[in-house]
Amino acid sequence: MSAILEGKPDKNLILVTGRAHPKLAADVADQLGIDVLETTAYDFANGEMYVRYTESVRGADVFVLQSHTTPINKWIMEQLIMIDAAKRASARSITAVCPMLGYSRQDKKHRGREPISCRLIFDLLATAGADRVMSVDLHAAQSQGFFDGPVDHLIAMPVLVDYVRDRLELDNVIVVSPDAGRIKVAEQWAQRLGGGPLAFVHKTRDITRPNQAVANRVVGDVRGKDCVLVDDLIDTAGTIAGACKVLKEAGAKSITVAATHGVLSDPAVERLKNCGAREVVLTDTVPIPQEKRWDGLTVLSIAPLLASAIREVFNDGSVAELFDTYPTHHGQGFLFA
Repeated sequence: MSAILEGKPDKNLILVTGRAHPKLAADVADQLGIDVLETTAYDFANGEMYVRYTESVRGADVFVLQSHTTPINKWIMEQLIMIDAAKRASARSITAVCPMLGYSRQDKKHRGREPISCRLIFDLLATAGADRVMSVDLHAAQSQGFFDGPVDHLIAMPVLVDYVRDRLELDNVIVVSPDAGRIKVAEQWAQRLGGGPLAFVHKTRDITRPNQAVANRVVGDVRGKDCVLVDDLIDTAGTIAGACKVLKEAGAKSITVAATHGVLSDPAVERLKNCGAREVVLTDTVPIPQEKRWDGLTVLSIAPLLASAIREVFNDGSVAELFDTYPTHHGQGFLFA
């Protein structure tokens, strides 16, 4: 199988990847019907990195896939180096594919003398040579405005919703947001699950300390309901575990947790195992190693979504329209990572 997908005359697609999540890149390439272009990459003794493509990328549309996972700063730097290498090798266009964009939670200033680190990441990608950015479920959709060029903001909701829909009695479902800021997303979930009711957890956060949040009470009636608790990212799982606790105290019948990015920093796994949720559903935008998996966890592959979006971009199609039919448009059932 070739590493080049031929398109319109004089257009070729090449997918390259860093070392952060090679399995996801291989799955995306499989969906596209190509191979990942082989890359030479290694670290020097002092931590510097070296990257070189083993084949020509001249005149090609190059998609540089890298998940910003632990160690996050290393993998961001590697992606920047790969973009620079593609630019200097005369690639026709370069798309930075960041399934999870690092620093996306730092998208505004809460207090004086703070950075807006999300803006900095977009600036770095542009400076390196990226013409376009593709990501899944940014922490705030308006972050797209930080990049002076096209941003394909993909949503994992259709993948997660279709999985959850088949496992619950929809007439007894209530969608719950873990805080007031995610209520718009919860509304979209509710519409896709048949227009059921909504609730949210009133949460307070200490902005001077990382990963510190307190779930206070549920706003909405969840007694006897099958709750679907939705979020974009689970890091230490303090917010989700706290939300599950107050939902149980409010009389919820069951809780299903659904989120896009499973960062799962310690002690997330223990918290999720013991939070009382019947199932936790994530996607593989970042790698979830076997030691962080348990019987109550389901990991869905995001590769079909990424491959479909990459194909639409390459063929000058509509990325927005693919969400109207996803996931059935790619002709497959669910892929589990």
